[in-house]
Amino acid sequence: FCFRLFPLREHGMNWRAKPLTSQEIQAFKKSKEVMERFVRAYELMLRFYGIVLANKETGELKRAENWADRFENLNRFSHNNLRITRILKCLGEMGYEGYQVHLVKFFLTETLVKGTLPNVKRSALDYFLFTVRSKRRRRELVHYAWQHFKPQEDFMWGPREKLQNYR
Repeated sequence: FCFRLFPLREHGMNWRAKPLTSQEIQAFKKSKEVMERFVRAYELMLRFYGIVLANKETGELKRAENWADRFENLNRFSHNNLRITRILKCLGEMGYEGYQVHLVKFFLTETLVKGTLPNVKRSALDYFLFTVRSKRRRRELVHYAWQHFKPQEDFMWGPREKLQNYR
C-alpha cells in the first residue's frame, strides 16, 4: 500500500515495487493532478498516524483529535517507522522538502520533548533526520534534537563542539 502511494528511486522492502526513474519524477512534478493526489495520500497517512496537515503551504503539522490512540499504535508496531522513512524520502523526491522538515520536527518533538512516542525515538534520530535533503535544515534539526536529548552527553548524531557553537 505505502510503496504505491510513495514510490522511490530505490528498492524498498517490497521486491515487486519498481523504483521510479528521474523522468517519471519530473513527469509527476509537472502534473498538478498527480501532485494534488500525492498531498491527499500524505494527508491520509498522517491521519492514520494521528497527525493533521495544518497548513498545506508550509507543511506545518499538529496532532489529530485521535492522536493518543494512533500514537499507541505507532509505539507498538515498529514497521510504521519504515513507512514513515519511505514517506519522508518520497516527500524529498517530489519537491516537498518543507514537508519533510515539519514531519521530522514533529517526531523529534513528540519523542524528545513530549515523550509521547518513546519507541519511535531511535528511528527519528537514526533515519528520519537524515532523509531531509536540505543540509542547512538537517543541521537545524540535529541541533534541535541535541538541545532536547537527555542525557545530552550521550547524543551521538553530531559532533558536540559544532552543536555547542551552532548558530
